[in-house]
Amino acid sequence: MLAFAKRAPQARKDYSCCSGCGLCLLVCPVWRRSHDLGFSPLGRARALQHGAVAADIAASIQSCTLCAACEPACPEEIDLVAMTLALRRQLAPPAAVQNLLARMEEQAARPLAPRSSAAAVLLPGQELRARPGTLAHAAALLVGAGNLALGDDDGSDIALALEAGATVSAQRLERFLRPLRRLKTIVVADGLLLRQLQQWLPQSKTISLGVALSTLAPVRRALRASDLYVIEPRAYHADYQGLVKHYDTLRADRGCTFNLDLQRIAIPASARSLPQVLGLETAVDARNDSVQTRWILQGRKIARIVVESVEDGAAFERVSALPVVHLADLADDGASPE
Repeated sequence: MLAFAKRAPQARKDYSCCSGCGLCLLVCPVWRRSHDLGFSPLGRARALQHGAVAADIAASIQSCTLCAACEPACPEEIDLVAMTLALRRQLAPPAAVQNLLARMEEQAARPLAPRSSAAAVLLPGQELRARPGTLAHAAALLVGAGNLALGDDDGSDIALALEAGATVSAQRLERFLRPLRRLKTIVVADGLLLRQLQQWLPQSKTISLGVALSTLAPVRRALRASDLYVIEPRAYHADYQGLVKHYDTLRADRGCTFNLDLQRIAIPASARSLPQVLGLETAVDARNDSVQTRWILQGRKIARIVVESVEDGAAFERVSALPVVHLADLADDGASPE
């Protein structure tokens, strides 16, 4: 169906390897908003190198958006997302996480759906499921491209638990992974879950929804040279070296621009902290997104914004009057490409 080379596993490094170069600051959305060194990968590394423990820098750990833009910028090749998640696991889980874990046990006890004959599956995630029209378009496009089914269990609770640093029980993880082990291709909307699936199921081709859709001819034909194409950063940075080539080819083919800096690192469009993700703070502060989205839009002459992520689409809709279209809806918008 959709063939992409899997990245070779790399040895993980921890914060002790940080040299203090500060290159991570250039791409960190939390640093850009706060200009507080303590709220950055560099700040956390320095604190830990000088004897701090997770509880001492809890606010910084929870502020991280896990966009992973810092990883390709790091010359030491530190696995910064894994390190942040490890630190979150050292913190006392909030009540919202305890409730989540209880719901996960209920999910683990549910019977599996009848086995499908499909060779591939789409795991849409909670935010895409909340947009049934967009989900229907995505599923129809991907089913038309190959033998694909919509996942009964998309692991949304597991993705949230991972983000919160909570431990997923063996029973819940097994219920989620069992139907996926025999599949050739897994298409995932959630970038953090994609990163984990690449480790859990290395024998499968696990790719992002954005990559899967942007390979399809109807979607590519609908892209315009006047479009700003917003790449979902978590999935992109999970396979940075491979996907740079994918999006460079797309740009050469269609002429659209991307939310990439000069080093081809994807600039995040939204900046939700862990308390915001868990609903422990008020809805995402529009000013947080404004810093990011206005940085991306600055100096660009574009007529439309095309997004891979529902969350990123909402961030642009809050601050821009330009039309915002999800990639799955692009082929149905009725507009002919320029």
